[in-house]
Amino acid sequence: MEAMDLALKIPGTLLSPPGKNARLSILIYHRVLREQDPLFPSEVDGARFDAQMRQVSRIFNVIPLSEAVERLKSGTLPARAACITFDDGYADNAEIALPILKKRKIPATFFIATGYLNGGIMFNDSVIECIRMTDRKTLSLPSLGLDELPVQTVAEKRLAIGSILSSLKYKEPVLRQELAEEIRSLTGIDTPARLMMEDEQVKLLSDSGMEIGGHTVNHPILASVDRETARTEILNGKEYLEALTGNPVRLFAYPNGKPDRDYLAEHATIVKELGFDAAVSTAAGVAHKKSDLFQLPRFTPWDRSSLRFSLRLVGNLSKTGAKTALPDGRR
Repeated sequence: MEAMDLALKIPGTLLSPPGKNARLSILIYHRVLREQDPLFPSEVDGARFDAQMRQVSRIFNVIPLSEAVERLKSGTLPARAACITFDDGYADNAEIALPILKKRKIPATFFIATGYLNGGIMFNDSVIECIRMTDRKTLSLPSLGLDELPVQTVAEKRLAIGSILSSLKYKEPVLRQELAEEIRSLTGIDTPARLMMEDEQVKLLSDSGMEIGGHTVNHPILASVDRETARTEILNGKEYLEALTGNPVRLFAYPNGKPDRDYLAEHATIVKELGFDAAVSTAAGVAHKKSDLFQLPRFTPWDRSSLRFSLRLVGNLSKTGAKTALPDGRR
């Protein structure tokens, strides 16, 4: 596999040469589990993450996202430039991912939703853990238009979680949490209290040389809230992280991140006005010299096979999915 990884440098370099024609790959991660999750087997565990980082470092030149942004602007990116990013702020980022990144000498950027630090739990994780641990046969949620969801087998639980989260995702954040609490009450499950990082773990990441980026306070779908709420969410998250780490926060990730659905052009403008240098979406593809720095694409290579993972990394280089900035800087 090492020979294959090295061989992939050739097409990778052709697709992403150094300099002004370079293409920047930005990978997304969320959690790095201690062991494989039978409910979500595609979620990355520590051993798999370590193997992936080994492969990434063989094929790509991994650099900090802040450096990549500056070099993208100046046309000085290395060939096969890549960045590693994490969203949300899970405790396993500090406990499992960080030691692996340090061992591999790989920099990463962690985008933190500050409202869930220190014992909080995101609505999606509350739903997942309640359905995972319930011993009920079915679950009825008329408030979401969902009746008699079977939740006995692993497959049924997975389908039920998908249906519930699809119904909840685009609701207003307070209502989202209330409905997640309703599910917790129905199932009688006490959700885990330490899924997300403590302040000290965020500071540990920063002190270890990792970059900390903004991801709002409560992870709202920005397109579903009014402009002032969106601005407050972005600004308050930024200020919290700056006070915590003692460093400026200059990078931002849009919650959920689909352009023109989860966030709009006006939110990119807000991010720029608040002093960020760049922002990332979840549109697949790579960034290039004409990309809008406030709508940079990212992708998640889900493949479990080492070969498919490597091929996916190189294949993504052909997808220039980044939003293009207009000549005068408008969007």
